[in-house]
Amino acid sequence: MSSPTRTSEAGQTLGAASCSALFVRSDSIYKVLGLDCWDAERDALKWPGGNQVIAHPPCRAWGVLSHMAKPNPAEMWLAPWAAEPVRIWGGVLEHPAGSRLFNYLPPLNGFQDDFGGFTIEVDQYHFGHVANKPTRFYICGIDPSELPPIPHRPGKGKKSMTGQVPGTDRCTQYEREYTPELLAGWLVEIATSCKQNTKDMPRQSA
Repeated sequence: MSSPTRTSEAGQTLGAASCSALFVRSDSIYKVLGLDCWDAERDALKWPGGNQVIAHPPCRAWGVLSHMAKPNPAEMWLAPWAAEPVRIWGGVLEHPAGSRLFNYLPPLNGFQDDFGGFTIEVDQYHFGHVANKPTRFYICGIDPSELPPIPHRPGKGKKSMTGQVPGTDRCTQYEREYTPELLAGWLVEIATSCKQNTKDMPRQSA
């Protein structure tokens, strides 16, 4: 898979319209927010680089139920591929909290890696999701102390990802995949605050 090239001025902070969202749904909230969106039709692997990114690569090959999934073998490599533009241009990579991808990324709330990247975890419920959905974000280009506040929403989700949590109904396919608008806005705020990595970037996977 090819790597995104660097063409913009180092350290440039761009507006939301210039922030790119990679591997998004065709009906993504990021399109409403005015981002440069790369869904299946546009093919995120063809993204040329140039600005900050929010990456939502497919997760089923990396999740706790990956043994039950049957994705195309090439799909597994989209997640580590997505880490590289985040490292080069600055931004955020999102995957479920249980994703094995984080075995190869900085530990939760721990040290930053050689690219300045770090990992945090939030529950999408606090951003308006119908279920409690622990999610991790790998972030490059900003210091952890500069992150915007995480909202708090009392109570618990009325639905769950599997439907096996007592007192909940199972999420629909759409509910399992969509990004709440409040969370999308929070991620855009982070990504557009990130700076491009000015180091000589090695070409390596996550």
